[in-house]
Amino acid sequence: MRQPGTPPLITIFGGGGFIGRYVCEELLKTGARLRVAVRDPRRAWFLQPLGSVGQASAIAADLTKPATVERAVEGADAVINLVGVFKGDLEAVHVQGAGKLAAAAKKAGAKALVHISAIGVDAESESTYSQTKACGEQAVRAAFPKATIIRPSTVFGPEDDFTNRFAAMADLPLLPVVAPRSRFQPVYVRDLARAIADAALAPGAHGGKTYELAGPEAMSMRELNERIAKMAGCTPDLIEVPDFVAAGIAMFGFLPGAPLSRDQWLMLRKDNVPSGKLPGFKEFDITPTPLGAVAPEWLGRFKKGGRFAPSAA
Repeated sequence: MRQPGTPPLITIFGGGGFIGRYVCEELLKTGARLRVAVRDPRRAWFLQPLGSVGQASAIAADLTKPATVERAVEGADAVINLVGVFKGDLEAVHVQGAGKLAAAAKKAGAKALVHISAIGVDAESESTYSQTKACGEQAVRAAFPKATIIRPSTVFGPEDDFTNRFAAMADLPLLPVVAPRSRFQPVYVRDLARAIADAALAPGAHGGKTYELAGPEAMSMRELNERIAKMAGCTPDLIEVPDFVAAGIAMFGFLPGAPLSRDQWLMLRKDNVPSGKLPGFKEFDITPTPLGAVAPEWLGRFKKGGRFAPSAA
């Protein structure tokens, strides 16, 4: 049992990843003690300088190995699950792993569990990712009824594989756009991290709830490509890829280096925007950040001459 006055101990699965580093940063600011659970603890070493000496530690853990999960949650006041995969055994990670983690957190006496899912997940979806993420939510709820489930839209930030990938492609004279009419409402990683940290620290306010967290702007895939290209200082001609062509490319998504997998294509065909039926950032007193307010900070490096190159008049 934690002694009065001792900062809470929070175990973060996937804390060494893109979203994880920002969640850890937010929690370290509050004085919380962190136990970062990752398959390779060396991936989390970069977090230690962000806090005080001994405030953050790393532990080897794998959602598919229950014994390591139990060790990682032992004595934790709150547990956060950020783990998500697009390849391999998605059922083992998203459903079985998430459920066993929730059960272990409950058994260990954790007061809060924050589980990260995704907007638009559907247990009846053709997409394996969407289907397993939805079933994972059900497994988490069954084992830890007071868990907080957060469904973010596509996440953007300096290290993302979203805006940076599009910006790198924007240097081409012709830029193919897959699913040009699909709508997205991307969310800034720092806004998402603040909400996750708040949910972990305040289970009384957020426990048992499901949130959809998205940015302030809904844009089509074509609009997203246009805006990102402009912020990267590029002016490619956008070519809309017909659906039948994209579907054909996705059929060979299992091959090494394939640009689009079948599962990715199935997800791209659906809008990635909030349903409007669930609470969002307002419940956390957070005003979501527009893409254009921050993305030029890191996309400027794609400009000829780098981010210090003069902007076009």
